[in-house]
Amino acid sequence: METVIGALIAPVIIFTLFVAPIWLILHYRSKKQVNKGLTEEERSQLNQMVEKVEKMRDRIRTLERILDADSPNWRAHK
Repeated sequence: METVIGALIAPVIIFTLFVAPIWLILHYRSKKQVNKGLTEEERSQLNQMVEKVEKMRDRIRTLERILDADSPNWRAHK
């Protein structure tokens, strides 16, 4: 059971350490560049990143729902 929890927590940790900070940096960078105007290539890249982040967010939510169903107290384990 612990290995299942560990395997499911890993994507959450990866998201928190890598995807979320990159998303925040890109978000605020894009806000700054919107004032300057984005090129079509930049806009395309930004849209691709947004799609990837949304997919990752959905995956994490699914993993959290699975963990909530299988082990309701998993959030308390640190």
